[in-house]
Amino acid sequence: MMQQGGTSLDREAPALVLSAALLGENNARVHVLTEENGLVRGVAYGARSRAGSALWQPGNLVKTRFQARSAGGILRLSGELLYGCGFRLVDAPLTLAMVQSVCVLADAALPEGEPCPTLFARTVKLLGFLGFDPAVSEREGVPDVVRWECALLTELGFGLDLSACAVTGVTTGLAYVSPKTGKAVSEEGAGAWKDRLLPLPSFLLSDGQTGTPEDWLAGLRLTGHFLARDAFGQRHRPLPAARERLVDRVARLAGQPDDGQPDEG
Repeated sequence: MMQQGGTSLDREAPALVLSAALLGENNARVHVLTEENGLVRGVAYGARSRAGSALWQPGNLVKTRFQARSAGGILRLSGELLYGCGFRLVDAPLTLAMVQSVCVLADAALPEGEPCPTLFARTVKLLGFLGFDPAVSEREGVPDVVRWECALLTELGFGLDLSACAVTGVTTGLAYVSPKTGKAVSEEGAGAWKDRLLPLPSFLLSDGQTGTPEDWLAGLRLTGHFLARDAFGQRHRPLPAARERLVDRVARLAGQPDDGQPDEG
């Protein structure tokens, strides 16, 4: 809750660090994700010190204090670490790529100042899982990242409909997604159009499945199509480079080049 005392505005809340960019010699422009206020941008003074650099690492959960001398003034951020995952990922390049992609996508796609309690909770859970045991995350983390990207699309108003086949209405045998509508299509319903549809990996239909690197790549290409077209394309911006690096890394694991998306059908 915002509290006013004198000329300062002061509140405190858990926040996920999404990015920290150098500002002068010792400070940083920091973007964080909060439950109550969504994406928040401010300045962390002393963020380039050893302690500050460790605190404001993307992926960290920080008990953050937000201060401003007046409404609409520059927001000053300070805090203490609640959970950090960056230092655990030195020997887990795929997991590091996942964390970087999630943070950059949230930072670039979400509107500033709009509450997003569901996505905030989901992001905290995801980053906590990725950082807890990087060895497990390397094997099982990508499907959860793809599911998170589906949740991000929903938060932005571009959610996919994977509940039933858009052609036949059946709820089983779903194998594709229309790149135009974002609705699922069954093997039977796809017919001669299947080559123009996006493959739907089965792990998006069951949280208990992790799939193979080939499935992971299909999932990233699926969500990437709608992120590129709807979340970023409408603003004439490309997908963030960190997200493309994740796709490239998974494509190498799958033994496939990242050769783009099928034509819309």
